Amino acid sequence: YKALSACSSALSALPHLTRIMASAADLEPIYKAVSGSELTGEVEKDLAGHTTQGAHGVNYHHPSTGKEGSTFYMPCKSLLGEGALVGAVNQVKALGQKKALIVTDAVLVKVGAVKALTDVLDGAGMSYTIYDGCAPNPTIEQVDAGCKLLKDNGCDFVISFGGGSPHDCAKAISMLTTNGGSIKDYEGVDKSTKPMLPMVAVNTTAGTAAEMTRFCIITDDERHVKMALVDWRLTPTLAVNDPLLMVGMPKGLTAATGMDALTHAIEAYVSTASNPITDANALHAIKLIATYLPQAVEDGKNMKARDMMAYAEFLAGMAFNSASLGYVHAMAHQLGGFYHAAHGVCNAVLLPVVQTYNAKYVPALFVDIAHAMGFVEVGQNSAKAVEVVLKAIKDLNKKLGIPPNIKELGAKPEDFEALADNAMKDACGLTNPHQPTRPEVIELFRQAYEQQQ
Repeated sequence: YKALSACSSALSALPHLTRIMASAADLEPIYKAVSGSELTGEVEKDLAGHTTQGAHGVNYHHPSTGKEGSTFYMPCKSLLGEGALVGAVNQVKALGQKKALIVTDAVLVKVGAVKALTDVLDGAGMSYTIYDGCAPNPTIEQVDAGCKLLKDNGCDFVISFGGGSPHDCAKAISMLTTNGGSIKDYEGVDKSTKPMLPMVAVNTTAGTAAEMTRFCIITDDERHVKMALVDWRLTPTLAVNDPLLMVGMPKGLTAATGMDALTHAIEAYVSTASNPITDANALHAIKLIATYLPQAVEDGKNMKARDMMAYAEFLAGMAFNSASLGYVHAMAHQLGGFYHAAHGVCNAVLLPVVQTYNAKYVPALFVDIAHAMGFVEVGQNSAKAVEVVLKAIKDLNKKLGIPPNIKELGAKPEDFEALADNAMKDACGLTNPHQPTRPEVIELFRQAYEQQQ
């Protein structure tokens, strides 16, 4: 209040503000009036009382990495909430394309889930071909097969239906169709040179946010590596998040994808590329996930919990899509590539280990994370905040039935050196708040192997 009063008093003393245009001379006294350290301090005190935006949250988390500003990435359009799939029909028709390649997996076709999409397309008189060859952790071969089916059937746009795997597979198919070559050519950051085919991503899980991000993960079985493709051209044209499509998710999948979303939010918040926009997205995602993920796992038909988790995973996606991630994902990708372990489960198991490491370097950031999780009693005590956040993550994993360690995911100590080498090459690790050494990454894998809930 005092801060706002100070602003008001300062501005009221400047009658020339009523002019339509202001000269440089006019702006100087305004700048001086509203940019003093005393006023800034009052604003920070006012904002520090907000439950998810503490004193540290209103500052930059890390030194600026350059002088070219930051970029915020989003799909052209996003439809959210109950009935979003039906509402998307006119948006899809407006793209002006003739025939869709629907990229999904065989299980979703078998259980009849894809029928929700095809019924809507049939009603709109739209043509399509279904490619159901996408498996969890989609491979180079599956991408190539999808490209061939698309060309053989004259499809000119792609609709993905499912969770992260169909979305990633569809992105790769869309990019490879227009750019050519091998999908391996696009591993890394912004390697494409042409726009991908128009893509509509219909999401059925609340976790990966692949329906709205520029990230794409494809497995190279030959190298036992999950390739990270990070490219602004991989962002879908239209994202659809209808919680009615998520009601049928089993408890295990709900838990794993939900913990994936929590990992996105936490890693984005401590990322060296974070900014006030991504911070706001990450913190509210954490708040919603801490509240509604246990409810969604407990009762899959709880529509409020499903809807809120759909918003939460989207918010977390908005955060990491621009702030990127950290070593939880850099390490999780290697576990998935080596042992075909579920991505969300890998993240959940690694999250407390990597954040224990990160907390040594950025303990103040855990204050706002603790507040977002509901632990406002920690105040501004960063040591206490770190303690309660790490315990909350472990407790949530246990409550949701997540395995206690990577040993149960099939990891082998003799692979740790190779896993560490690959993790250090993963693009997601570049924005971790502190860059670990090779021995430290090996040690993190060892800790994740030995930890117990």
